[in-house]
Amino acid sequence: MKKNKKEAVKRSLKYSILDGAFYSSMVGFGESFFSAFAVFLKASNLQLGLLGSLPQALGSLTQLWTNKMLELFKSRKRLIIFSVFLQALMYIPVMLVFFFGTFKVQYLILFVTLYWVFGMIPGPAWGSWMGDLVGEKERGSYFGKRNKIAGFVTFVAFMLAGYLLQIYSHNNRNEYIGFLIIFIIALISRIGSLIYLSLQYEPKYTLSNEAKFSFLDFVKQLQYRNYGRFVIFLCFVNFAVFISGPFFTPYLLYDLKFDYLTFTIVTAVALVVKFMTMPAWGKLSDRYGTKKILAISTFMIAFVPLFWVFSTNLTYLITLQVFSGFAWAGFEITTFNFIFDSTSPKKRATCIAYYNLLNGAVILIGAILGGLIVRYNHLFWSRYYLVFIASSLLRFIAAFAFVPLIKEVRKVKRISNKRLLIKVISIMPTMGMIHHIMPFKMAFIHFERKKN
Repeated sequence: MKKNKKEAVKRSLKYSILDGAFYSSMVGFGESFFSAFAVFLKASNLQLGLLGSLPQALGSLTQLWTNKMLELFKSRKRLIIFSVFLQALMYIPVMLVFFFGTFKVQYLILFVTLYWVFGMIPGPAWGSWMGDLVGEKERGSYFGKRNKIAGFVTFVAFMLAGYLLQIYSHNNRNEYIGFLIIFIIALISRIGSLIYLSLQYEPKYTLSNEAKFSFLDFVKQLQYRNYGRFVIFLCFVNFAVFISGPFFTPYLLYDLKFDYLTFTIVTAVALVVKFMTMPAWGKLSDRYGTKKILAISTFMIAFVPLFWVFSTNLTYLITLQVFSGFAWAGFEITTFNFIFDSTSPKKRATCIAYYNLLNGAVILIGAILGGLIVRYNHLFWSRYYLVFIASSLLRFIAAFAFVPLIKEVRKVKRISNKRLLIKVISIMPTMGMIHHIMPFKMAFIHFERKKN
């Protein structure tokens, strides 16, 4: 019996990687281009800010009813499959908003909100499910590998989607056909993800009384518990990120006037570097703990938005995206693993749900604040620069004020900050990165020659 269970878990972990690959295809072809689609529909900066934050904020409200939904479905797996199916269907109305007249952007925000609502419902259940399937000591390595494959698929899908949009960008009607094609592929990809989710084994799960604590109780205990302090830190970082996050796409398309191919190349560089380096970050996290890696990566991501104001040169922006992808790889893998390390299996789904609720609120506030700054700022030639600078300063505050309050959960190998920093730098050899950057630069040069 134990052998059968072990085989089922092993098989499920392979299916989870395939699920992640198809999900990433959906993100690369669909979700990643929601903002570009809104720009195509002539959305204002405030609407772009809402599109980048309101769907996630409202989606996070569903987390309040996670336990009730688990009781209703009596299975994490059934809840996830039902929600994923509804999320896939949302691509149909998203595709059709082009025909909705004057209020097409408002309808896009509505349908993207529903997309995020259905996508976020299964989040805590999925986190709990995967926490049961992946052993504590293997989490960094397994999720590093899973994220590497998922990142590669996202990158390929993203590049193909950008190329398709470029082909169809000759006039307004053709440009819409480009978006229609990539959203159809995104829909099919999510169905592929659904299939592999349905094939996975779900360990027995019972919603215990320990998991039934209120959101108010959770908030009251935040400052006294390690996971609570981590949630405060993560919410502050995401508040800082979303002050600038929704405005990188309009900055590239409006101010720098990039075509879709150039926009895709610049954006994709961060993706490819992230999936290349995430497994190495995961191994460092397994060996030396999440806190030290978290401190280094948070400090690094604080520089990213600030660097955007120094130059509009394409080579500079591509190099900056290399640094950004590298830094975010470390941040994402360690924050993901820390949630598993600092929560018990019985409370994990509820803890993730309540974190998502708080996180949704702060990213909405951050994006609205960013939108107002963009609207009324006239200090620089680009009205987006002030939100980049503000986002950077707030990230530095998070790195220096909040990370020291978090404690390492696991027993890990000791290492000095200096030696760990050397190991981190060795993940990204300069010549290796240049080798991988060159195809992006050559692709852009080739396209420019062909266009001229």
